Amino acid sequence: MTDPRDWLAQDPDPDTRAELEALLAAGDSAALADRFGARLEFGTAGLRGELGAGPNRMNRVTVLRAAAGLAARLRAEPPRGGVVIGYDARHKSERFALDTAAVLAGAGLRARVLPRPLPTPVLAFCVRHLDAAAGVMVTASHNPPRDNGYKVYWGDGAQIVPPLDAEISAAIDAVGRVDELPLGDAWETLGDDVVEAYLDAVTALPLGDARDVAVAYTPLHGVGRDVLLRAFERAGFPAPFVVAEQADPDPDFPTVAFPNPEEPGALDLAVDLARARGADLVIANDPDADRCAVAVPDGPGWRTLTGDEVGGLLAEHVLRATSGADRLLVTTIVSSTLVSALAREHGVRFAPSLTGFKWIVRSGTGRLVLGYEEALGYCLGGDDGPPVHDKDGVGAALAVAALAAAARRAGRTLLDLLDDQARRHGLHATAPLSVRVADRALITAAVDRLRAAPPDALAGRAVTRVDDLTAGADGLPPTDGVRLFLDGGARVVVRPSGTEPKLKCYLEVVLPVGHAPVADVRARARADLDALKTALAAALGL
Repeated sequence: MTDPRDWLAQDPDPDTRAELEALLAAGDSAALADRFGARLEFGTAGLRGELGAGPNRMNRVTVLRAAAGLAARLRAEPPRGGVVIGYDARHKSERFALDTAAVLAGAGLRARVLPRPLPTPVLAFCVRHLDAAAGVMVTASHNPPRDNGYKVYWGDGAQIVPPLDAEISAAIDAVGRVDELPLGDAWETLGDDVVEAYLDAVTALPLGDARDVAVAYTPLHGVGRDVLLRAFERAGFPAPFVVAEQADPDPDFPTVAFPNPEEPGALDLAVDLARARGADLVIANDPDADRCAVAVPDGPGWRTLTGDEVGGLLAEHVLRATSGADRLLVTTIVSSTLVSALAREHGVRFAPSLTGFKWIVRSGTGRLVLGYEEALGYCLGGDDGPPVHDKDGVGAALAVAALAAAARRAGRTLLDLLDDQARRHGLHATAPLSVRVADRALITAAVDRLRAAPPDALAGRAVTRVDDLTAGADGLPPTDGVRLFLDGGARVVVRPSGTEPKLKCYLEVVLPVGHAPVADVRARARADLDALKTALAAALGL
């Protein structure tokens, strides 16, 4: 266990110093053990955790150490355009970004900081645009307000993967006291020209020429609003109606329980605004604007589309707007299998990937025109591939608006397009089952039980095959998880979340439509998914 007093002696932050001094004075051994009995692990997701004092929290000492480890690893790289650093509007984000710049400058590396809080995809774009050796984004994405994080990108503009993460982690472990690190002040603050370059790139995506669409938009108190509004204007779309209560960046996210557009209730204010203004669709970004959620009118109410439904629609959109047999569609092994059917139909390439865009953008061979994951992340490309080698909630919002405008011009809706796909390929219906726990050990135990003794059947469907993903599957690297195939084209994947204390399960059923009304088939699919959820929860024992 790290000595709290040694930590206190090198901590430059008065807030966490005061927190730690109070805990020491109170003799709160449980709180001290929680902060100092473990440390945040640096991995392929970088760092992410609760703000506070100690090595098991996000704070200035943790960030200074991470920056010093990154600097040490970068000194082994050929000289390039330095490191680009971005940050969102969360608590301490700007401070962590500037600390990173100071450490890199002190190590003799060129550090360039984005001009203000900006979306994560802007940072990812800038790494390649500026020919940087690496990038750092200070963000916790859609995590609760008390969290922050630290994502590292390499020179290809994508998040790091093994073994690079382990190499940086080892370099972090070798860092001594942070109050002895050489710090510099010769970093560069970039201008708005980098944002302009990003806007030029995303508005050059395949967007067609239909523009008549009314959008209600929420950035969920994050940093997406200004960039998205500029992108819509530049692409020729009408200005979206913005949810006033969620328009400005606010690190406390006061109007939502979790600032995640996947969470129930997160889109309620946007749907209310859409009803009031007669909008055609709702678009939401998460706080760092790398994800995009969509809701559409459905009879008297509104329906939030799943990430898989949006992914299927965007796949057909880009395939109809591009050409060439070298085109590539990529989605993860936990996402819908519909995209592989669309690739076969259009005569283009398809590749599966592990979860996470660090894998999606590196999977398969060919020209990536769409990479997506069911968790509302989309990466679109045109003739030259994707301008952002990561998920991009702004580019995805433009493409969804273009698709909705084209459907509207033809007298149709996004729901009509989904029905078309179901008639051609069968209804691919997916649903998540997530279990949030206080003790991560419960997650490990549940997955181990499933791996060791999988059920013979779930919800009346026989289990026909079990894949232990730690052994690798589909030619992919090993990952922690279990995949079950069931009779009738159903599938279940169970894995621990890489960023939150959650067990995440992904369910899919595929039902033929034939001449039946698609609405009736959807109702049967919902019932099947509900039954699978119940059976799986029982099998997991959580």
